[in-house]
Amino acid sequence: MSFDQLSSIESGSGGGRRQNNGAYSDDPEFSRLSQGLMNKLFHLQGNISKLRTDIGLLGTKRDNPRLRERVHVVIEESTEQFKDVGEGIKKIQTWEEPTPTQKYSQQKLSREFKSALGEFQSLQRTAIEKQRASVTAAKAALDHETPESAPSGVEGEQLQLQQQEQVHLAPQDEVDFQEALITEREEEIRQIEEGVGDLNVLFQQVAQIVSEQGEVLETIESNAVNIRDDTRGADYELRSAARYQKNARSKACCLLLVLAIIMAIVLLAVFLG
Repeated sequence: MSFDQLSSIESGSGGGRRQNNGAYSDDPEFSRLSQGLMNKLFHLQGNISKLRTDIGLLGTKRDNPRLRERVHVVIEESTEQFKDVGEGIKKIQTWEEPTPTQKYSQQKLSREFKSALGEFQSLQRTAIEKQRASVTAAKAALDHETPESAPSGVEGEQLQLQQQEQVHLAPQDEVDFQEALITEREEEIRQIEEGVGDLNVLFQQVAQIVSEQGEVLETIESNAVNIRDDTRGADYELRSAARYQKNARSKACCLLLVLAIIMAIVLLAVFLG
């Protein structure tokens, strides 16, 4: 810690750089970066709130292609934004010689980033599960678009012929459209899964940096505690030595007084004798 930072802490300013007017302010670049990250996290929290509502509607009566498209777009945009914020978090966590105020900002940003990312990843997994269920149901519907067994006899044969005619008359475009939707949803699932994997890597990187910073802080704190204990021990030893010297002086004075009294008695005895 530099002398300027120590002076800032003692003055209660919380660290920073002295301006020409005598006031203190944090590093402008650090402040700009941290404030930008906070704004992006606030925007991502809004996206998470929207996703929570929209994903809750998937698989219900209110499910529709527009809803699924909106969910897909928001997930893709949020994934890229989380990557961008993650890079900023890594940069701010490795800031050189942060002041106490900057350390607090680092911890706050890291905590809010991990909380928002964890919630977003949970929504991603829920969306994947519902998308897979939808694809499975769509495939099953296409596979079962064949006529059921009809009763035997003339009436049964006529009913079976009618069903076959209806199947043949069914527009092939509709089947192609459903298959295209299935392919599109499978591609969306693949993209979401890739985003989940990328964010998992980013989360681990940020967690490792925070852990390393925490170990450094713990080492500094441990050294400070050791210095404090050593200082207290030295103070105790000095006080003990001072008390010992004081007691020794007192005993010496008492001994000299006793010797003086003895000498006086001896001298009186000699003169009187």
